[in-house]
Amino acid sequence: MKILAIETSCDETAAAVVENSRRALSNVVASQAEEHGKFGGVVPEIASRRHSENILAVVKKALLDAECALDSIDAFAVTYAPGLVGALLVGVSFAKGLAMAAGKPLIPVHHIAGHIAANYLTENPIKPPFLCLVASGGHSHIIEVSDYTSFNIIGRTSDDAAGESFDKTARVLGFPYPGGVHVDKAAQLGDPTAFKLPYPKSPTGEYDFSFSGLKTAVVNIVHNAEQKGVEINKNDMAASFQKTISEILVSKTISAAKAFGFTSIAAAGGVAANSSVRRLLSEECEKNGFSLHIPPITLCGDNAAMVGAQAYHDYISGKIADESLNASATLGINK
Repeated sequence: MKILAIETSCDETAAAVVENSRRALSNVVASQAEEHGKFGGVVPEIASRRHSENILAVVKKALLDAECALDSIDAFAVTYAPGLVGALLVGVSFAKGLAMAAGKPLIPVHHIAGHIAANYLTENPIKPPFLCLVASGGHSHIIEVSDYTSFNIIGRTSDDAAGESFDKTARVLGFPYPGGVHVDKAAQLGDPTAFKLPYPKSPTGEYDFSFSGLKTAVVNIVHNAEQKGVEINKNDMAASFQKTISEILVSKTISAAKAFGFTSIAAAGGVAANSSVRRLLSEECEKNGFSLHIPPITLCGDNAAMVGAQAYHDYISGKIADESLNASATLGINK
């Protein structure tokens, strides 16, 4: 089954052709990062406009790269939640038009489920049940994946997401947007023990995350140094921050796996591309005898191949939408 998938939840316009959830025949992403970087973060209105301008060309290229004609596509899939609602609406409207014109099924896909499904596109795809750490610019979750379409949230952020904290730390250190990759590069040159940063506890649950205090600690240290005319070693701060946030993410994931009896662990989302997170998670899984699955870096950020991978399982389970499909900015993964 060949599915043409569309993803426009934030600032990447993406389209892909995916076969049977296991093989991405194409995966095209048009990034707006450079434009949004001028403003230090994503501007929703600009994102929506650029999606409208880019989506036709991106879909055409996805079909061309996959060497597929439109009439050879069996179904259309689209991210409909969560995300920037204006951006989502561009993808949803385009996918609805394609599905209606072609007379083919329309499959609505939840963005977080899509991130998890990136792990189905690897050479050794993970199979449920497993525990997945989903960490990105807008999400920080520990999710029990009992089946391909059945999810239970064990932990989540009570304030800032992990990726958001990377971006805000990068901004105060003077790095451009998106900040995660720049923090990671700087951290390779710094001393991770140079600054003692807090490990905030979430007030909402043992496996929940709280990154607001960590981000604020970095901001305060940097601003206090500036007020005193002292120069902060940016590489050391980047390394200290990255070490701390990696330890928080990984320790809670491993603790949850032990508590809920999981031996198969996966990671997904943009923060799963971080070198420290990948290394520490690998070390801890090996230490505890857990199997670990992490997508290649190209599939960690927002892309449409992951949407197509999840769409196949949603279709098999009967999740099909009609022309009334709408976008939702905040819909939970279990809704």
